Amino acid sequence: MMIADNTILLVEDDPNDILLIQRAFFYKANVKNSVQVLKDGEEALLYLSGKQMYADRDRYPLPILILLDLKLPRKSGFEVLTWLRQQPGLKLLPVVVLTSSSENNEIQQAYNLGANSYLVKPVGFDALLEMIKQINLYWLGLNKKPIVNPD
Repeated sequence: MMIADNTILLVEDDPNDILLIQRAFFYKANVKNSVQVLKDGEEALLYLSGKQMYADRDRYPLPILILLDLKLPRKSGFEVLTWLRQQPGLKLLPVVVLTSSSENNEIQQAYNLGANSYLVKPVGFDALLEMIKQINLYWLGLNKKPIVNPD
């Protein structure tokens, strides 16, 4: 059995959002976890399955938490979530949808596909920082992590 590393996987294609989220994690919320950033859904599938350049699990460890945008190039966040929940060794990885959409049908679809949480990206940095602090407190502190076995 393999326990997920302390890495957070951020699947986000907007460079501004990536920068703000990283800034909130590292400089303001003092989150100590490493963050791997992937910019499209196809890359997320390669990373999670440990294929191609992501085969080295020392360099690209399984995450303890996935922050997943829904509107991604190549494969959507919905497609990533669908694939992930079909993988016997990975389906327990916690996934927090972090997106700009507050559409009820998208919220329902994300939960139906197995999202553990659905958060709408706030507009201002202070609100984003507060959200990241809460993610850190709950998902990285209080929440008990599943044992993940990708093999």
